[in-house]
This record gives sequence, structure tokens and C-alpha cells, in this order.
Amino acid sequence: MNEPINKIAVLTSGGDAPGMNAAIRAVVRACTYYRVDCIGVYRGYQGLIEGDFKELSARHVSNIINKGGTILKSARSKDFMTEEGRAKAYENLKKEGIGALVIIGGDGTFTGGLKFIQEYNFPIIGIPGTIDNDIYGTDRTIGYDTALNTVVEVIDKIRDTASSHNRLFFIEVMGRDAGFIALNTGIGAGAEEILIPEKDLGLDRLVESLKTSKEKGKTSSIVVVSEGDKIGKNVFELGDHIKEIFPDYDIRVSVLGHMQRGGSPSCSDRVLASRLGVAAVEYLLDRSSGVMVGITNNQVTTVGLNKAIKMNNDIDKELLKVAEITSV
Repeated sequence: MNEPINKIAVLTSGGDAPGMNAAIRAVVRACTYYRVDCIGVYRGYQGLIEGDFKELSARHVSNIINKGGTILKSARSKDFMTEEGRAKAYENLKKEGIGALVIIGGDGTFTGGLKFIQEYNFPIIGIPGTIDNDIYGTDRTIGYDTALNTVVEVIDKIRDTASSHNRLFFIEVMGRDAGFIALNTGIGAGAEEILIPEKDLGLDRLVESLKTSKEKGKTSSIVVVSEGDKIGKNVFELGDHIKEIFPDYDIRVSVLGHMQRGGSPSCSDRVLASRLGVAAVEYLLDRSSGVMVGITNNQVTTVGLNKAIKMNNDIDKELLKVAEITSV
């Protein structure tokens, strides 16, 4: 790490998120600003192993800030989980004269980066890019705000048809281990109930809530379900069980799936990605490594990759209270 860094590589890994392109753009242009070469690595860690590199200039990243997905593509690499795969990746980096690496992704991406640092002492900075907002050390992850807006827009449309046909809709959103999307969109879209993995509502309470809603004259309801919720094996089984209890309810299930990952990033995600992309390059040039750049109280901060991986963001208890109060 004592050698000057003249060339920085950037890759995206894991699930794509709106704003990743804005982060790539910021990394490339920060490198240009500081007179450092920038190399794009295609297909994440797999591209690192296969030497799938391309030099990127400021012009290469023109007109991508508004695009969803990632121009560098993304892939999960089983080869990088092996010592042989990581050794090949290191050989390719050294052969190309690359002195540092920016990795954009989530837990899996950071786990791979941390292992690589431990084995080769190679300078790496992480940027949190995931719609789930489940990375410790940052108030928001890239893609989260866009996903919220996408989900709320869809739920608003579903509510129109729910109201027109007196239907009960169970809407499943992403969040296998974290309920940030479900909780925030549930409040934002005025859902009658919100089911998240961090708070086991329980079937009995859900049934009681739906009974109360019915007694109060509600003829249609929206229940937002995080995919990691523990009631039932899945949202379809949950819908079938509620149908048995409320046979007169017209129940529908909508799984929003990967539409939550797509779309043009919001202004908030574009700005966040730009700030973190620039910060990642600056921290590398200042000889930092093994950290993730994030945003806390609207200030760029860092946290060790080990903490970002091992620790969890807590659900806001105030939001849980707000959800309970506003759903009566």
C-alpha cells in the first residue's frame, strides 16, 4: 500500500440496484479529476477472475446517470469463493497494474472483498448498492429510495382496483431478511397491515386486525408483506389461509418481484451514488482500505467492511408505532 495508486478498478456485484450506474460514473469521473486511470470490471468478481477489463474515460460514462441496472453487468461468482479463483483475480489485477478496487454491492460483495484484503492486503473500498437498505453503517443504500417509489406507485394502482371490487390484496415486496421496504411503503401507501421479519405479527393478530377493519366498514384492504415474513410458508399460503377464515373476502396476491430493482433512479439515489463514488476514490487515494463509504446524518462516513457485514440495521421503532396508529 506504499506504492502510488495510478489505476483504480471498479465492479458491481450481487443484485443490481437503481443508481449503480451513477456510482460507476462518479468513480470514473473522480479518477479522471485526480488523474488516475480507471478500469471497469465486467460481471463482478467473475470478470475479475477472467480478466474482463475495459479502461473507462469520462466520456464512456456519459448519459448513464439516469439508467437503471449496471453497465458493468453483475454476477455471483462461485469461483471467487475458492482460493484458486481469488489467486487468479489477484494475478489479473497486478498484471494490469491496478492498485486499488472499488466494489459496489451488498453483504456478499463485501464478504468477498474482505476475504481478498485479508489474503492479499489489496486496497478495497465498498459502496453499498442494494434496494433492501440492510447494510450497517449507512442511513441509506443506493437503490433503496427508487425501490420505495416504485413500490408505492404500484400499490397505489392496486388500491384503485381493490376499492373498485371490494378486494383484500396481499402484496409481497422484497426483503428476505429485512423489512425496510415493506414498512416504509406500507406507511406511504396507507396499508391496513404490514408484515415484516423483524416483528412477528402472528396469524392471530392479523386475523383480529382484519376482523376489526371489517367491523369498521372497510370493504377493501391492503396488506404489505415482506418476503421474509414468518407467517406461513409464503404469501400464497397466507392468502389461502385467510380465505378459509373469511370466505366472503375476494382475496388476491401480488408478488412485485424484480420490478422493484428496475427503473430510472430517483434524484436522491443519483446524488447519493455520486457522493459515495467520489468519496470511495478519495479514500483510496488517501490510503484507506477495508471500509465501506456510507451516509450518516447526511454526511459521508466510513465503517469497516467487517462491521458492515456482521452488524444489522435496526427497524425504526417510531415507524412501527406510526404504522400501527395510522392503520386504525
